[in-house]
Amino acid sequence: MTNGQWLRQAAAAAWLDLRIALLQFTRFPVPAGEMPPPGRARRGAWAWPVAGLLAGTAGALAYWLAGILGLPPILAALLAVAAMVLATGALHEDGLADFADGIGGGRDRENRLRIMRDSRLGSYGALALVLATLWRIAALAALPPALAIPAILALAAAARWSSALLAHALPPANPDGQSAAAGRPGLPALAAGLVACLLPALLLPGALPVLPLLAALAAAAVTGLLVRRAIGGQTGDALGTAAQGCEILGYGLILSQLP
Repeated sequence: MTNGQWLRQAAAAAWLDLRIALLQFTRFPVPAGEMPPPGRARRGAWAWPVAGLLAGTAGALAYWLAGILGLPPILAALLAVAAMVLATGALHEDGLADFADGIGGGRDRENRLRIMRDSRLGSYGALALVLATLWRIAALAALPPALAIPAILALAAAARWSSALLAHALPPANPDGQSAAAGRPGLPALAAGLVACLLPALLLPGALPVLPLLAALAAAAVTGLLVRRAIGGQTGDALGTAAQGCEILGYGLILSQLP
């Protein structure tokens, strides 16, 4: 195989991974193309933070435009979070709500899984969704404008890496669910995803670049402990919860380091 052929094959494989991640995690218009082979997420999870970064770019643009228009920080933050919700189709927010309903309202493993599969929104889910969204808006509004856009980009990427960490660490709770069909990411994919997280994190000044990564690790660990005890493994809702938890914790950590 020549170098040119190898490069073309590598580029085609990378585009397939990124296209799958964009189809899974965003609502951006992406060509359908060929169907991915079973278990492709095991190799392609490196692209999850890249898809998150692109969704975060939508939020960063909304925040920047709000600043150009002279809107106050609270409205800029609201527009940024709304843009990211639209870019992802509220995928992770929906996962957090279902997760909260299942963990909060379920009596046993089977009951919790049944509630998570139910598309209806319960009290625990509604409260979790409202509190998480308010936290993200308020925390983003409290950041200095010079830090807001780097924080949006860094945490949007790290949040999806947190999901990949959880998918690697725990087996699927449903052997016939979507999470099981996707496969568990391997260490090479996690390492490549870490690189994808580091690039936007380096936009933050001083020692702050490490905080999005710490938030991703902590969110994956806490969510993992909860689901392992409650349902014995991870689900798509748990992966969404880890992503939301990473953003919530990450904004809080960054704010705690400001003078």
